[in-house]
Amino acid sequence: MIVVNVKENESIEKALKRFKKKFDRTGAIRELRSRQHFEKPSVKRRNEVIKASYKQKLRDEEGN
Repeated sequence: MIVVNVKENESIEKALKRFKKKFDRTGAIRELRSRQHFEKPSVKRRNEVIKASYKQKLRDEEGN
């Protein structure tokens, strides 16, 4: 459970912003979306390799 203590003279918007940041760091939404459908380990690994090669290609182009 995420707990955000609201300090004195702190606006609710700032407290809400801190809550959202903490919630994003937990990765709950990403995990929920990944659990919506089963993905075979081989397919998951293949997608990771494709993503890594794409990122590497972008880095190589940026370096030129």
